[in-house]
Amino acid sequence: MPRVIPELDLDDRDLTWRFVRASGPGGQNVNKVSSAVELRVDLKACRLSPEILARLRAIAGRRVSNEDMLLVEAQEHRAQDDNRKSALAKLAGLLRRAMERPRPRKATKPTKGSQRRRVASKIKRGAVKAGRRNDYDEA
Repeated sequence: MPRVIPELDLDDRDLTWRFVRASGPGGQNVNKVSSAVELRVDLKACRLSPEILARLRAIAGRRVSNEDMLLVEAQEHRAQDDNRKSALAKLAGLLRRAMERPRPRKATKPTKGSQRRRVASKIKRGAVKAGRRNDYDEA
């Protein structure tokens, strides 16, 4: 079981590793070595609270498929093992962000001064537009 973050243990059965050829520069190494890593995490099988799962889906965005699989890709390094560690680090970052409960928003009212300034600017803008009106065409 990989220890992604201290508060959470993921089961190896929930993780699927796939090694593919990386894109971009790298000479002959790119053409013959599958160093890029695709880590798939089955979110349905993860033992996370529904609240954390919802936040994780929102944070991950398009990386979550219709089958509820989270895809984490890593191809920054030339070595497969480094890319594997990078993918786990990316997953840990996503999980940490999902575990943070957002602070509730406190509703505030606009100040009296800001309300007055808003209304004054609307009156001024209306006067500018009224000055453009052609009173002869209305008859």
